[in-house]
Amino acid sequence: MKHLLLFLILALTVSCCKNDDDNNTNPIDQLPPATQTGEQTFGCLLDGEPFLPGSGQNPLDCVYQFVNGGYYFSLQANKRDEMNNRITIAIGTNDLEIQQGQTYALFENTPENANGVYSYAANITYTTQIHTGELTITKLDFDNNIVSGTFFFDILDYNGDLHEIREGRFDVRFTQ
Repeated sequence: MKHLLLFLILALTVSCCKNDDDNNTNPIDQLPPATQTGEQTFGCLLDGEPFLPGSGQNPLDCVYQFVNGGYYFSLQANKRDEMNNRITIAIGTNDLEIQQGQTYALFENTPENANGVYSYAANITYTTQIHTGELTITKLDFDNNIVSGTFFFDILDYNGDLHEIREGRFDVRFTQ
């Protein structure tokens, strides 16, 4: 009986231990939900890993402005890596008006195009005709200055390494 009681206590103790090998959290589940209420959220997968804006100076910024006869949209999220290098993922338009419910191909940063941006340690690269993606505007509310949407793109960095940005989502307030 004494051995049975000891075995039951041991079995109960072992079953209550946390096993880190069982922690199979899906990276997508670490991204903010896709909302449309101006929650100031941004997230995507950068090469399969969650990318969220960091703390500090200017982690998330969005503008949508009419300048010199054209519309310019810019959304950028920034964070620092363990070496304190700044990483930026951004999407924008160059002399291109955005509309709710529309999808835009992300090409190069030229007039009347939308583009994706990746920057590491101040080395900036843009999507191209070969490495492209898409931006979908799911909400554009001028009364409350809210823009929400989804995006994905492939991009080469300044070393020629391909980065995959996937499952991108944002819900932000923009300045005009």
